Amino acid sequence: MGFRVLLCSSEAVPFAKTGGLADVAGALPPVLVKLGHDVRLALPKYAAVSKAGIESSPVCAPFEVPIGKVSVTVTIEQSDALPGAPTYLVDCPDYFDREALYGYADDPERFALFCRALLQFIEEGDWAPQVIHGNDWQSALIPIYLKTVYANNPRLSRIATLHTIHNLAYQGVFDPSVLEAIGLDESLFTMDGVEFYGQVNLLKGALVYADLLNTVSKKYAHEIQTEEFGERLEGVLAKRRSDLYGILNGLDYNEWNPATDRFLEAGYDAGSLSPKAADKAALQRHFGLPNRPETPMFGLVSRLAGQKGLDVLAEVLPHLLRLDVQFALLGTGEQFYHDLLSSLAAHYPDKMGLALTFDNALAHRIYAGSDMFLMPSRYEPCGLGQMISMRYGTLPIVRNTGGLADTVADFDPETGEGNGFVFEEHTGVAFLGAIARAIVTYKTPHVWSGVMRNAMAADFTWERSAREYAQLYEKASRLRS
Repeated sequence: MGFRVLLCSSEAVPFAKTGGLADVAGALPPVLVKLGHDVRLALPKYAAVSKAGIESSPVCAPFEVPIGKVSVTVTIEQSDALPGAPTYLVDCPDYFDREALYGYADDPERFALFCRALLQFIEEGDWAPQVIHGNDWQSALIPIYLKTVYANNPRLSRIATLHTIHNLAYQGVFDPSVLEAIGLDESLFTMDGVEFYGQVNLLKGALVYADLLNTVSKKYAHEIQTEEFGERLEGVLAKRRSDLYGILNGLDYNEWNPATDRFLEAGYDAGSLSPKAADKAALQRHFGLPNRPETPMFGLVSRLAGQKGLDVLAEVLPHLLRLDVQFALLGTGEQFYHDLLSSLAAHYPDKMGLALTFDNALAHRIYAGSDMFLMPSRYEPCGLGQMISMRYGTLPIVRNTGGLADTVADFDPETGEGNGFVFEEHTGVAFLGAIARAIVTYKTPHVWSGVMRNAMAADFTWERSAREYAQLYEKASRLRS
């Protein structure tokens, strides 16, 4: 039996995007629809939606939504841009028709409006979900409202909630003065409610009030219950451990397919790996590096920040570049890393190619043309880079954390099992040790090609993830029936 699900997200491809949440929110609904579920997406109608040329039309008359002491007029529009999954756009130009998606002083009110407008739309409309699937702090007020403001509403009180944490570092923490504006009673400002070290924490509210919780890998679900990764919410999460699950994000196998990738010099697959050499040569040409087929090529496509392990990379690179290697790096981030990497690239022009920018085509070429892919993250809720690199037969070298731990199995030369190289401690010594093991393995071509095929055999399709989400929808529905 299919479920009726409303997936609420502050961003989604192709409507508006700042990060990986948009990819998840845009990819998951159509796959769930193919599995037989009635899934609809909801997000604000930002200026970016109109700029993207996406058409939408009203599906209800304008209505009033209370925000603090005022009422705001809202319209719900529908777009059919996602195949089979209608998308509801909450239209209120004063709140959402802005250049950026986030970063405004009235963000609490903006996303309170988003959440409350959707609940009022459901209350008055013809269609009601069995489950509302929220994401991150921007839709965290939905489970809070359902258990408080709408607790006695006959149409809304039986709706189950699943809330997904994509990155626990972003929590929606605000001054207590926002309580009135977002429509929450002061009685909720307690340790058992939304209070958080004297502030209001909206994500914490979802962790308390949602029926079920999940994050984007099983390992990360365990990690966030510890002091090291819990961002001061580990106690709340540990208390709800029986309701907390981990589901890996999927990968778009049409976008990331080495056999058909339009950005590559040559296509290849697990049954025919030899054309990958042409992609390596093309990558060397792009960066002006010597054409040396036998020299191991390391790749990295990343935001350049401490969370991504750039501190450890910075410690290791001067040693690595003294070896017979080449390195291609694409990304932007903190100025400190821009300066350091630029200095190294200037010092090793025949070994290091550097692009401090965003370039989708070049990202594809680095995934295909590299032999190994570096991800020394301090923490990584899910991670897509390691999934993409394995899809392209480029072996990941990763820290044993979050989604990296759930997807990359350390290569065992005794058995031939494994699809990458894993290190434990977040140190340069440990990282360099994994790199050294990879280089040794690379020098035995028939062994290396076997590990490449192991990596390319992994299943990171959205269908796998969607089936796991459907199981959580069923569990959540049973809790409210």
